[in-house]
Amino acid sequence: MPERPRARETAPGGMRIDGERAYGREDALKKDYIPELSEVRMVRRAPERPFALTGEDARYIETCLREAEAAFGLDAFPGIPFPEIPGRALMRRFIDWWRALELADERQREAHARLPGAIRLLDTVSALMAERAQRETS
Repeated sequence: MPERPRARETAPGGMRIDGERAYGREDALKKDYIPELSEVRMVRRAPERPFALTGEDARYIETCLREAEAAFGLDAFPGIPFPEIPGRALMRRFIDWWRALELADERQREAHARLPGAIRLLDTVSALMAERAQRETS
């Protein structure tokens, strides 16, 4: 099994953070997986800065994040307010959770079932942000 990255800091509750991934409840995660090319592309397309989300989209994504955290006992971005979460890290986290979390009860299944919609929405926002940035430089 590949070794996980070394922790640069430890958050409350013993969660290790390496800038891109946070590891909390190790028992909730399946074994490592090999990401699909489409997943790698979605992460690369996501912005390094926070997503440009407003209104219902922002509420939907934050709700998906908070419900998954609560259902699985995770704290994905300790101390970082939702509007400041880097887009690429958020996209990577959602994809990792979609692919690697073990489902034990109905609450977890419901939270897990919302992740694909959140991932698709974030990917659409990524494409729109890239298009706007390209227009501004033209």
